[in-house]
Amino acid sequence: MKTEPKQTLSNEDLPAANMLEASGVRATFARRQVLAVLLGSNRAMSHLDVQAALPAMDRVTLYRALDCLTDAGIAHKISGDDRVFRYNTGKEQPMHGHQANPQHAHGHFKCTRCSRVFCLDDDSHHNIMTKPWQTKLESSLETTLGAGFQSHEIELTIKGWCADCAQ
Repeated sequence: MKTEPKQTLSNEDLPAANMLEASGVRATFARRQVLAVLLGSNRAMSHLDVQAALPAMDRVTLYRALDCLTDAGIAHKISGDDRVFRYNTGKEQPMHGHQANPQHAHGHFKCTRCSRVFCLDDDSHHNIMTKPWQTKLESSLETTLGAGFQSHEIELTIKGWCADCAQ
């Protein structure tokens, strides 16, 4: 059985290690590194973006770490119309042994020039998909399609040009 080499925690890894521990996920070196990169980004990152930030990590380990973080509810996976998945931590709080937010419900802004994706919720703004919006959407779903339909995911993407591309 292959064992992981002992790695010391850096200051950047500490919040990531704490989040992993709080969610009940084993805090491997790879998971800590990937989560630290996502936590340090102000936008959603593609696999290639994360790989560029962690060039020493092999591709399979990176995919596994991203899948683990997504499955644990620590990060979320955003599917783009360009068929590229992007990952972000958002503001979900993981719960031990459960996905924190099975219905990832907040908005995104996608730049149509550079393809960067930004989450529309942070500490300075309220989540655009607040409970009243979710309730209205659920009501609209039932009105349009009839009783018995249940959504499990709501995606809202605003497309335009980011500040860098608009100049």
